[in-house]
Amino acid sequence: MPAPSGGARAWDAHAAPAGATLRDRLVPPAPERQPRWTTLGRLALEAFTPRRPAAPPAGEPHGADPSDGAAPAAGAPPVDLAKPAELGEPAGVAPAPAGASPISLAKPTGAEPADHEEPAEAGAPPRALAVAIAWLSRPGVAGWIGPLLVTALAGVLRLWNLGQPHAVIFDETYYAKDAWSLLQRGYESSWPDNANDAILATPPSVPLGDDAAFIVHPPVGKWTIALGEWLFGMDPFGWRIAVAVLGTLSVLMLARIGRRLFRSTMLGCLAALLMTVDGLHLVMSRTALLDGVLMFWVLAGFGCLLIDRDRSRGRLADLVGDVPDSARATAARLGWRPWRLAGGLCLGLATATKWSGLFYVAAFGIMIVLWDAGARRLAGAERPYRTMLRRDALPAFGALVPVTIVVYLVSWVGWFASDDGYYRQWAADRAGSSPQELPLPGFRGLSVPLPHVDMTWVPAALRSLWHYHAQMFEFHTNLTSHHDYQSNPWSWLVLGRPVSFFYESPGYGEDGCTSQECAREVLGMGTPLLWWTACVALLYLLYRWAARRDWRAGAILVGVAAGLLPWFNYQERTIFLFYAVVFVPFLCLAVAMMLGAMLGPHHAGETRRAVGTFGAGVVLAAIVLNFVAFWPIFTGQTIPMDSWRDLMWLRTWI
Repeated sequence: MPAPSGGARAWDAHAAPAGATLRDRLVPPAPERQPRWTTLGRLALEAFTPRRPAAPPAGEPHGADPSDGAAPAAGAPPVDLAKPAELGEPAGVAPAPAGASPISLAKPTGAEPADHEEPAEAGAPPRALAVAIAWLSRPGVAGWIGPLLVTALAGVLRLWNLGQPHAVIFDETYYAKDAWSLLQRGYESSWPDNANDAILATPPSVPLGDDAAFIVHPPVGKWTIALGEWLFGMDPFGWRIAVAVLGTLSVLMLARIGRRLFRSTMLGCLAALLMTVDGLHLVMSRTALLDGVLMFWVLAGFGCLLIDRDRSRGRLADLVGDVPDSARATAARLGWRPWRLAGGLCLGLATATKWSGLFYVAAFGIMIVLWDAGARRLAGAERPYRTMLRRDALPAFGALVPVTIVVYLVSWVGWFASDDGYYRQWAADRAGSSPQELPLPGFRGLSVPLPHVDMTWVPAALRSLWHYHAQMFEFHTNLTSHHDYQSNPWSWLVLGRPVSFFYESPGYGEDGCTSQECAREVLGMGTPLLWWTACVALLYLLYRWAARRDWRAGAILVGVAAGLLPWFNYQERTIFLFYAVVFVPFLCLAVAMMLGAMLGPHHAGETRRAVGTFGAGVVLAAIVLNFVAFWPIFTGQTIPMDSWRDLMWLRTWI
């Protein structure tokens, strides 16, 4: 079945044509077959392949010009470059549409031996080049070219001059040093007050303290930063490189996720390009904070669950048959689902980076069982939600929650292996007894009373870890000290109060300043036009989900909601705009989906498509130019003070 274009039309049961099989309804069609690339491959082969003159008809002298109306031999096999189920294609990829002009690199059956072919013209490009172009034109390969090109651009922007500013900026003062402590001792330790100056001095020194330090975040993000420090040393480049690599790879993941979600390589690359030019994603990829690592694992988990959706629906279609069948849809067992387990692993790593990853475990857990219920409904189950609860809910819970818990505990291996970690010996001389109450996360002052139970059967290390986490939880729920750059989640989407990670005012001749007064800043803020466009896109997605039941819109909205809504319950807490980087990929997907709608559906007229393409192009160009204008204050470049003031569009940005 032909794949839809990059327009807005959703693929669901209602979009399937009359007479479509159950598989057509359950399994989304393949991404478009890349007609431009396929044409390029065909033309390359035709141009670079020497042709043997056709045999003249009876009675016609040899040497007649074969181009004078000569037609291909009847029954000559067509050439097909677009084979189904190529590398990287989603499950259930359909063959190329009937009637498409295929290309085959194989020699047609019955062709003359090579030694009868005419020699290639002098100076003609080698056939190997044609074969290479044709191979790159295959859908399974072409679907990677665009994402890799966008990723290369993202990598250049994120790795360029990464060691600047040569300073410990914002919360790097905690995480860069905690990462080095983990690398040296397996647990976080204290540092002297002048540690930052000593690390940045020439020659540098690393004055690691002896005492264990109380920390308030799990260790995966800090182990990630430590990997860069282990490879490149304890300096700004060393503690930033690992997060920068993850930020770059997240662009590649988003391109492939968007391709699978929208069945369009173009829209997938568009979403990735939007994230490439987002200021907040750029700044968080160039800074050794935990939120960039959190974003990476949340996005990876979403991608794994999306693949599982395609694979499980294809398996359900195989079990039920070509037409909906209530009995088979109710009894079908979908079996081993490794991509769902991989999603649980990624979400476990997200939770082991920051506890806010738990919001995504809960949100995505609800989302995937609703996906399962929808699949069984399409397959014919009379009571799809009851069937989902019987067949799918428990395996889904097992793939996410226990896996997350195991991954989280394993992430503390350095603390378990030590004797001197903070609170490591807390339970050694204490009787094992359960807490009398359990505080409810998100409900300040409310708790659930618990019975008093002997807990001596629990290993002392686990009881010590539990106490440590109780203290961490108390810190997070009571963090209300004022900070100049704290913000309310109501203002995040409109960039009401960004965070200045670094600021200096060099004078003439300092740090490249060529005017009387200059500014040098790293401002943790999204590209304004992108985020403000995303606000409109989210409204459009709400319409698509509520009125059209578009599951893609619903999935994107879940990704935004899980990263934004929980913080409304902590409005009195000291929180910051850069927490929003975790849902930046979903904002970019939302904008890409809206721009795809602007392009128009595949059946739209030429004028409609032209107007839509122009409008989408204007929006994209404005976002890119806006990013270019703000580039200096995303990367700490020295600019004249007047230029800096021109970029402060809102007073709250100062």
